[in-house]
Amino acid sequence: MSRALQKLIHAGCRELGIDADTRHDLQLATTGKASLSEMTEAELQLVVDRLKEKGFRPVARGGGRREQAPRADLRLIHVLWSALGRAGKLEKPGRAGLNAFIRRRFGAAWGSVPADIDMLRDHARISAVIEALKQWCDREGVPFDRDR
Repeated sequence: MSRALQKLIHAGCRELGIDADTRHDLQLATTGKASLSEMTEAELQLVVDRLKEKGFRPVARGGGRREQAPRADLRLIHVLWSALGRAGKLEKPGRAGLNAFIRRRFGAAWGSVPADIDMLRDHARISAVIEALKQWCDREGVPFDRDR
């Protein structure tokens, strides 16, 4: 938790335009310690609270649902992967598992694979992934909408 609070403090200072020297002064005035690494979680929270008083508004990131894939063909990849996951056919049913599958299955043939499926733009590669997932669904007996 303390590492997350340290990151939050750095983000707050960045948002408020506070440089490192000013941040150290603020930390010293708030907790009596200039270094974040020497602070307890309670002291780190005091610094966060002080930044909030100065106008910092933390924004929750991650943890929520991701937006839909930007294109229908990419959404179909997610739908097929989710169907395999719901059927219990995947070790890692999430997004990380899908990206790992694409790296394993296509990395050698393609040479370079995007870090995330939603960054894939080549229609031939997208079609190859869709066909591989459809074949996997067929082998495992996982139903999916064939008209897609």
